[in-house]
Amino acid sequence: MKGIILAGGAGSRMWPATKVVSKQLIPVGLQPLIYYPICTLMLAGLREILVITTPAQGPLFRAQLEDGSQWGVRFTYAEQPDPGGLGQAFTIAEDAGFLGDGEGACLVLGDNIFDAAEFGRSLSTYQEIDGGLIFAYHVGLERASQFGVVEFDQETGRVRSVVEKPERPTSPFMVPGLYFFDGDCLEHARRATPSARGEVEITSVMQPYIEQGRLRVVPISRSEYWLDTGTETSIEDAWSHVGAKRRITNLRIGVPEEVAWRSGWLTDTDLLAVADENDPDGQNPYANYLRLLVQDGQTYRR
Repeated sequence: MKGIILAGGAGSRMWPATKVVSKQLIPVGLQPLIYYPICTLMLAGLREILVITTPAQGPLFRAQLEDGSQWGVRFTYAEQPDPGGLGQAFTIAEDAGFLGDGEGACLVLGDNIFDAAEFGRSLSTYQEIDGGLIFAYHVGLERASQFGVVEFDQETGRVRSVVEKPERPTSPFMVPGLYFFDGDCLEHARRATPSARGEVEITSVMQPYIEQGRLRVVPISRSEYWLDTGTETSIEDAWSHVGAKRRITNLRIGVPEEVAWRSGWLTDTDLLAVADENDPDGQNPYANYLRLLVQDGQTYRR
């Protein structure tokens, strides 16, 4: 299975912050926003990752993320010239030579933040799925109309329907931007009919799985967090949550170096080298966090 991050879009809702830079490169904490979904894919054990950007922003993403080897992964880049829908990500991946028939893929949106330890640990178990897998996050009926709403059998986890922004939601659960699909996903994306707004919706890719009874849902625990960053208010909430987590626990989320280190893709020496290269004087909090990870790890292993 391969990972895909969709980080396109005009970013008009975040103007003027996005006048010259993509929303996914705006910082949340010291990290660019895209670091968080990158960590989600890395937690799933995925090391082949396609980053889809707009043509104008592609060079900035390449400069920020490089080839991924610094985190033990490999990035490929592709472009989405115009907003074509989430479902288009799979055919873009095919055109880029990244995804072929029979290959499964995990798609994550470039502006989604998951702060969910148990959830994160479970992601690597979904690489060999049969069918599709999505997640459900409780937002209540009042807010559900702002999102894609999922109805499902709570005993079997089988999805009954996914409806995009319904006027009268019939479920309090929305679908966050993280999707696992088996090797049929590319064929379903090819056959999807564009919606009235001319986009290939992710619901069109999911519908064949639903009809076959092969799309299931995993509810995210109410003790864990999903954060969207599509509006000024939600990105402020993300800043507040990330900051509070750091101040209270002295832990950070969205740190690719940490995920790579804990996964065994980077050594203590690698982590310290990254910190020293970018912060030789010990003044940067992010670099110092990497140093503390090694220090705490060595103390714990004694």
